Amino acid sequence: MRLSSKILIRASGALLCVTCCLAENKPDEDWPQFLGQHGNGISDETGLLERWPTNGLPIMWEKKIGTGYGAPSVRAKRVVLHHRMADEEMVECFEAASGKPLWRYGYPSQFVDPYGYNNGPRCTPLLTADRCYTFGAEGKLVCLELQAGNLVWQRDTAKEFEVPPPFFGVGSSPILEGNLLIVMVGGQPNAGVVAFDARTGKTVWENVGEKNWQGVTMTGWPGEPKVRWKRWDKQASYSTPVPATVNGQRQIFCLMRQGLVSLNPTNGNVNSSFWFRSRVEESVNAMSPVVVDDLVFISAAYYKIGSVLLRVKPDNRSFDEAWRSTALEIHWNTPIYHGGYLYAFSGRNEPDARFRCVELKTGRLLWDRDESWPLHSSHETPQPNVYGRGSAILADGKLIVLGEGGLLGLFKVNPQKPQEISRWQVPQLHYACWAAPVLSRRKLYLRSEEELVCLNLAK
Repeated sequence: MRLSSKILIRASGALLCVTCCLAENKPDEDWPQFLGQHGNGISDETGLLERWPTNGLPIMWEKKIGTGYGAPSVRAKRVVLHHRMADEEMVECFEAASGKPLWRYGYPSQFVDPYGYNNGPRCTPLLTADRCYTFGAEGKLVCLELQAGNLVWQRDTAKEFEVPPPFFGVGSSPILEGNLLIVMVGGQPNAGVVAFDARTGKTVWENVGEKNWQGVTMTGWPGEPKVRWKRWDKQASYSTPVPATVNGQRQIFCLMRQGLVSLNPTNGNVNSSFWFRSRVEESVNAMSPVVVDDLVFISAAYYKIGSVLLRVKPDNRSFDEAWRSTALEIHWNTPIYHGGYLYAFSGRNEPDARFRCVELKTGRLLWDRDESWPLHSSHETPQPNVYGRGSAILADGKLIVLGEGGLLGLFKVNPQKPQEISRWQVPQLHYACWAAPVLSRRKLYLRSEEELVCLNLAK
């Protein structure tokens, strides 16, 4: 692990400052980063419609957009979207109330998805009171002024940190911890996670890689061999880091390609790690860890790897495995935790899609709803009346669900049975809607590969 000697982090003051920036405007709150204010898909907003009109929700505005899979972010009266237009990645800011363009910043991109998916950015912008941070499909990390879109600083992480080409482009959104921008870069040999000074872009620390995984037992693999590290091994996953205080210690939990790592955010030291990876080369980890007290839940959808619940030991130096199950095999959505239960979509491909509720502490499957539809769907595929591999957020006591074909649903949070209140096929949306819904000030923002729609959810 390499630590920049000139950097001294004033953690408590900086953390208070950023926390205040991200936590204002409740209950009419911002959605300034991946999965919202708290990074878990849960909103504190109230005053939302209890049931939707049969002819659908009021449309505030809609617009054609470039390609990509990242959700927009919202702060105050601004919406920021990172998308691909022709041969440029474009960071674009709109007026939240009307969709009116305010500014845009673009830079060249030659990224081509090797599996035929679209070539746009996958990450969600991170917004503070005066800054906008984006992470592009080729690893360009950019900091802009939120007010006018002027460039503050940028880093080419792929070149600077020797990052092997990822499977589907870069897909782990940056987070803020104090005055540090924490980014799952995936660099070799030991730059899997990098912390940058959020104001200047300078590297503060880098860690995770060969020295952490070399010789580790590949738990769950046939014969349980030891890891033999190679300089072309990919490290980055499609999971976004999660900060949490566990056993009185601030930690950053990163579900990387090789498995789960807990880091000290101040200096990047590794507290503990846990091997969690499908034994097939072409596989990914994509959901963000769910941290509840001293429990950490992780899951993946490839080749029956399933889910595991880990308990962080009191000294924070290792994990105990509480249970392992295939009741949830989560591809990219992050489960919603509420009242002791996880609500999530399970399944790698369209025909595998299930909407399920699982008890966190036991792994017991409480209900299961079939949401499957045909394999290899496309924009032209007629939308069946199911959610497929959907995504959910929680607000005002209800789950708001977006299916991958644009079917929007409202569910009561009920661990006993799936209880759907309303559903509506959003006419502007088609496959693939893989970004989770975004809620801010009672407006719901939804995106597909080509459309961005703003709906009114206010009573």
